[in-house]
Amino acid sequence: MEKRIQLGKSDLKVNPIGLGTNAVGGHNIYPNLDEEAGKDVVRTALQHGMNFLDTAFIYGPERSEELVGQVMIEHGSRDEIVLATKGAHQFKGDDVVLNNRPDFLKEQVEKSLRRLQTDYIDLFYIHFPDEDTPKYEAVGALRELQEQGKIRSIGVSNFSVDQLKEANQDGYVDVIQSEYNLFKREAEQEMLPYTASEQISFVPYFPFSSGLLAGKYDEHSTFDDFRSKNPLFQGKAFKENLAKVDQLRPIAEQKEVDVPHVVLAWYLNQSSIDAVIPGAKRKRQVIDNLNTLKVDLSSDEIKRIDDIFS
Repeated sequence: MEKRIQLGKSDLKVNPIGLGTNAVGGHNIYPNLDEEAGKDVVRTALQHGMNFLDTAFIYGPERSEELVGQVMIEHGSRDEIVLATKGAHQFKGDDVVLNNRPDFLKEQVEKSLRRLQTDYIDLFYIHFPDEDTPKYEAVGALRELQEQGKIRSIGVSNFSVDQLKEANQDGYVDVIQSEYNLFKREAEQEMLPYTASEQISFVPYFPFSSGLLAGKYDEHSTFDDFRSKNPLFQGKAFKENLAKVDQLRPIAEQKEVDVPHVVLAWYLNQSSIDAVIPGAKRKRQVIDNLNTLKVDLSSDEIKRIDDIFS
């Protein structure tokens, strides 16, 4: 379970199954979170060789970084952990704006270091692009921090292909994090070919498409949250999507795993996708996600899954 793979051009070596921590202290994302349960999720990940932790300033805000930092201090072996965090959100009164200015990003990194109680961040992402800052200037600020040893590698998140190309004009970007799953595959058109050519790792978020790809719904499932307005969960499309997911079950059964493990394994077989970061609210989910590493998909199975969701 302690497989390690390199992220992009960086010297970071991670378990391909990481942990997204927006449910660890992310009170602005999930109501009624138990902080101690969240810390237990992070502890469990580290205890089982899952060394890639992904957090962000806006999760909480701030609280996820604080809780992850507390568990890292407990763990004691900082050099065993690859810690990713993100910044770009700025509070102005009651408004939240995006800011990629070099001075703001440097300030964000310093504040994240304090919340995380660490001397360095392994991977710092610009969380979202703003409208005004030249992206190479934003990345240039992170390059300065990299040279100072405050961050080890540079990432961007939610950037378009053109924004990524501008950000990477000097070859400094190691990782991009963006939305990608079997139902949302636009990244295959331009993004993944570019990241593959530039040795940039692509880390997908929403890998289970709000639970649809986890195989836990049927045609009688109803939703009273954001999914009630998501076209993937509507009427005929919902039934068709469930039928596609059902076609993964024989593959999962043959591998003696569950549908989510097959889905994650398929991502890890795609060009430049080196790691995935499914979130978890409970310890057993963390341990279960690691079963993905048992899945060895043949080229025929990869093609079959590709065809199902093409």
